[in-house]
Formats: sequence, structure tokens, C-alpha cells
Amino acid sequence: MAEQTLDTLFHETLKDIYYAERKIATALRKMARAAQDPDLKAAFETHEQETQAQYERLTEVFDAIGKKPRGKTCDAIEGIIAEGQEIMDEFKGSPALDAGLLAAAQAVEHYEIARYGTLKAWAAQLGLADAERLLDQTLQEEAATDEILTRLAETVINAAAQAPA
Repeated sequence: MAEQTLDTLFHETLKDIYYAERKIATALRKMARAAQDPDLKAAFETHEQETQAQYERLTEVFDAIGKKPRGKTCDAIEGIIAEGQEIMDEFKGSPALDAGLLAAAQAVEHYEIARYGTLKAWAAQLGLADAERLLDQTLQEEAATDEILTRLAETVINAAAQAPA
């Protein structure tokens, strides 16, 4: 068995987020269709487009480290997306649907922020300046999306969830 190093861990985690981004794009399309609030729908649609660009950026990271872009099943994102689907099923047509969708989307964002933050730090430690720069770009986008979702939750979505059906 090959020695398990930070480089190995970096590559394995990169495969994990590569898989996750593809799954996230699909989930965002579903969430956009299910969202009732037009601003939330637009936020999901915008982030789905951004996610496609992030997925492509990950191929650049693989290129920067001389590895073939390849994903591996990410159980964490599978679980988070399954929770989002459960919300769509259980709260369909209710005033709380959008609040649940938004919460599910933020769970995804927080997962991504954790992953990209870790990968960026590891890239820096490993001296992978190009990978670090690319990962930081995505990290900043994920943080900005999280701020947009928080603002929507605090100004519109959570209050609307209290209204009777």
C-alpha cells in the first residue's frame, strides 16, 4: 500500500468535491423548480450556473496537480441532498417550503466552504500555488452565495414561512 501523505489526502478530497459539485448542480435545478419565492428561485438558478463554472475550475485544479479529473462518491453530499429532497416532498405547497429549501441550500454551502477552505490550506502547504488560487476563487464564491441566502432568509423567506397556508 502506498504511503498516505497530505498529497494523497488532497487528491482524494479533490475527487470528493468534484463528485459533489456535479450532484449539487442537479439538486439546485430541482430546488429552483420547487422554490415558490421568485428571488429564491433566481438565487438557486444563479448558483447552479456558478456551480457549473466551479466544476470546470476543478478540472483546472486536477490539471495543475497533474492528475486526471475524476470523482468519487461523496456520502456527505448524498446525505445533505437527500435531506433537501425530503423537505421538497414533505413541505410541497406549504409556506415553510422555501425556508426548508433555503436551509438545505445553506447546508450544502457550509459543506462546500469547509471543503474548499481545507483544500486551499492544503494546496498552500503543498506549494500548489495555481491550485490554491483556483480553490480560493471558488471559496470566495461559496461564501458570497451563503451571504445572499442568509440575507434572503432574514428579510423575506423565514417570515413568509410563518404565514398560514
